[in-house]
Amino acid sequence: MASFLDQTLFAELAEKAADSPRGRHHHNFHQMEEPCHRLAVGMQPNTYVPPHRHLSADKAETLLVLKGSLGLLIFSETGEVLAKRVMQASGECPGVDLPPGVFHGLVVLEPDTLMFECKAGPYRPVGEGELASWAPREGEAEAAEYQRWMLAQFD
Repeated sequence: MASFLDQTLFAELAEKAADSPRGRHHHNFHQMEEPCHRLAVGMQPNTYVPPHRHLSADKAETLLVLKGSLGLLIFSETGEVLAKRVMQASGECPGVDLPPGVFHGLVVLEPDTLMFECKAGPYRPVGEGELASWAPREGEAEAAEYQRWMLAQFD
């Protein structure tokens, strides 16, 4: 059966993200054992996506903004910003294809933003060496201040 990426799904994801303490909610189009993971993610400005990378050679990741806008930061091994880009659904750059091993973080620039993500399965939580040692983890006291700094890169 086909699954549509339509306004009904977008509204549902935005609402669930708004109700979530993490400020985001995802909808999987895949089964967890499938080799290609495809998901839509509703995101609100309060969500913190800490800088991270995927070290596995098969974990390239494609992100496409379907609604709203995201700020993408690409970092060096030591936390220096190497590149930043606004990804906007109706803008000049709606997405990115990230190779494995690249530190990246996201900030939500508009309420009710939705993105589509695609990468190889199976799902594995971020592992050893994949979270940036120079950035706070989600839930840590310093995370809100770091998130404000990330947002300020797009002022």
